[in-house]
Amino acid sequence: SLQAGLAVLLKAERLFHSSYHSQAVHIRPICRVSVRLRALPFNTPKRKSKALLAASLSIVQDASCLAVSWELRQTLTVVFDTFSSGQGKKDWSLFKMFSRTLTDACPLASQSKVYVDISPKNKEKELLEVSPAPASVHEAIVQGDKRTYAVYDLLSPSLFNTSRSLNVQLKWKRPQDSSDLPTPVLHAQRYVSGYGLQTGEISTLIYNTHPYRAFPVILLETVPWYLRLYVHTLTIITKGKENKPS
Repeated sequence: SLQAGLAVLLKAERLFHSSYHSQAVHIRPICRVSVRLRALPFNTPKRKSKALLAASLSIVQDASCLAVSWELRQTLTVVFDTFSSGQGKKDWSLFKMFSRTLTDACPLASQSKVYVDISPKNKEKELLEVSPAPASVHEAIVQGDKRTYAVYDLLSPSLFNTSRSLNVQLKWKRPQDSSDLPTPVLHAQRYVSGYGLQTGEISTLIYNTHPYRAFPVILLETVPWYLRLYVHTLTIITKGKENKPS
């Protein structure tokens, strides 16, 4: 249903007005985890001759993976360029991006949370102000960098006590400069060169600026339907050397 939970934000005209959007369905097999209940005998301190039974719960992972379950995961990725659309301002809110706010959690969801990246730029925490104030903060290591996230749990009863809706906003306290955001450790660029089917090329450059760590990369290219690609022309170059795909 689009009347409750995070699905309320899925307003078509706002999603298609974004700079980029992508929908995906991920299906993968998972080895089933079995739960076993067994009885353990033990003696009481008063009557050592009398044995009682105690239940012991154990979770066993099927090493041979004979029992398989299937996981279905749906994802929606949307990119809004609030700096360009906001006349040079970096402030944003859920209502500005989606024209809607969150009113409650989905009644069928066992977990429904909103994460806002509030990691300080240049270690200056006083620049960012997120409202309403989050009930909890989560820290994680992403690509070797420590990131801080404000967490809003839609299933928490206290979240909608003060207001009927949740409109997360991020504001900058100081006047904002026009400098670009810091480049991530792992980033990519893509450009088109040549023309026609014979000399036309799509080049994608992936950069890893981490001093010592390597990252696994899954590259997903979005190609127009009218553009014909030839797999045998694929060329992969790493550190100046060509890697022929197997």
